[in-house]
Amino acid sequence: MQFADRKRLLDPSPLPLEMGYERLDTGVLHIAVRTDMPGCKGKMLDWWFGWFDNTQKYVWWHPTDHVSSSWDDAWSPGSYVGSTNIVKERMSTPEVHDVHIHFLDPADVFGADELARAKAEGKVSAIVVAQTGIGEEPFRDEQGRPCGAFLCHVVRDTEWGAVLRSHFWLGEGGPLDDPDILAEVIPDEAGPGIVRHAYNEFTYLSHLLPSLYIAERRDIEAPRDPWPE
Repeated sequence: MQFADRKRLLDPSPLPLEMGYERLDTGVLHIAVRTDMPGCKGKMLDWWFGWFDNTQKYVWWHPTDHVSSSWDDAWSPGSYVGSTNIVKERMSTPEVHDVHIHFLDPADVFGADELARAKAEGKVSAIVVAQTGIGEEPFRDEQGRPCGAFLCHVVRDTEWGAVLRSHFWLGEGGPLDDPDILAEVIPDEAGPGIVRHAYNEFTYLSHLLPSLYIAERRDIEAPRDPWPE
């Protein structure tokens, strides 16, 4: 699936690629990961990105792959769109990567009307979208934002929790546009590692997120104890 076709993620119908990776004719490496998150909801995932503010919480998210995390000055509690998360992480391999993740407004990426319609129909409960750059000094766009790849986390609530679709387009939106060069810079071998990494990190997160969300917001949303009334 090309990045230009990203609006297909607003429809929960099965896609040709739900879990795996493919080399597009543009040279971009497209990676798809599907993760079940029992007990979670889209609002919890959206809250998480506006809550984790240090390396300790980042390591909770993925105890083996996540190394460090910091934010630029645009981040504030509860507000992450427009800010950049600067992390060091592994992709299921020993090598540690520097990644700059700049979060975008999902309405700007998917269209405000289409997104509102998908949410109203229960097809989507939350979307986290970002453009990313790799390395200590990543490529940057005309606005100074890191670029060279895109990621989308699209959540749909279910009766038992939530389903998360995570899609990555490595090589999209950067200065390199030659398919052969992109295939050399971003080899196919990156695909399996990112599939494992994304599946593991959101599976880990699903284990802690429901109780953490309830505890941190108990004065806003009254907790409901598991013991039946």
